[in-house]
Amino acid sequence: MRIIRDYQYTRAEDRGASAAIGNFDGVHLGHQEVIDLARKAAPDAPLGVMTFEPHPREFFSPDAPPFRLMNSEARAARLEKLGVDRLYQLNFNNALASLTPREFAERVICKGFGLVNVVVGADFCFGKSRAGNVTSLQRYGEEMGFGVTVANLLESNGVQVSSTAIRDALSAGRPRDAAALLGHWHRIEGEVIGGEQRGRVLGYPTANMSIEGLHPPHFGVYAVLVDVRDGPHKGSYHGAASIGVRPMFNGEVPNIETFLFDFTGDLYGATLSVGLVDYLRPELRFDGLDALIAQMDADCLRAREILATL
Repeated sequence: MRIIRDYQYTRAEDRGASAAIGNFDGVHLGHQEVIDLARKAAPDAPLGVMTFEPHPREFFSPDAPPFRLMNSEARAARLEKLGVDRLYQLNFNNALASLTPREFAERVICKGFGLVNVVVGADFCFGKSRAGNVTSLQRYGEEMGFGVTVANLLESNGVQVSSTAIRDALSAGRPRDAAALLGHWHRIEGEVIGGEQRGRVLGYPTANMSIEGLHPPHFGVYAVLVDVRDGPHKGSYHGAASIGVRPMFNGEVPNIETFLFDFTGDLYGATLSVGLVDYLRPELRFDGLDALIAQMDADCLRAREILATL
């Protein structure tokens, strides 16, 4: 999969795709349906996705609480798994935000990328002040020579599939409900960073990762599936992870600390993808380290039992 970031400087082979357009935060079932429509609309064309980085909501409200379900690297990895050939990951800046709907259609979709067809959701808005909608996009498509397919909003068990609904499920500690809307386990991905190495002392060495910029799931302990993406320990593992601020040690900055079952080795600098399967318990403060270790023993036993059934 090629990643193209600037519509003003493209190669000939990057043009002519059938592309789904949106933010694709989480790449949930609704997003997957939009991408599949782009594939079916022009089966002989490269399959593309057009998205934006940073997320427009981050750009316009940089001080708002974190809301993203995945970072750009995780999103790209998920899109590549779905068979996307061209990821048009546009740099969202003042210049792009100031384009009128007509200018966006002409300069980006038509002249910049030469897209043969675009697929958008029924609630799609675009251009300066979000003034464009599916009706105006269809009008520009007829005028400029690209097809427009509008995807209906998707529901699952009576719930509209949306990034908002997924965030709500994660905030409530319901990762399986989130997975039902995503079509895959919700994953937190990133590089393993140095910690205070308390886990080694306790007999539970953990891989620590930042969750900065991401919507925080309900704090607590989870049964998890872990993919080590690179390095000598590349592979898939079962484990237990704690998300939160570590109340036993007066932590302040939330992170995720993951213990991999039956694993020995150094993961510093490796990229991990941690899939949340089940919420086990909230963060707790214990009366001493012995009580903490006993609870961790129980957490890992329960997580093993849960993961063995998958």
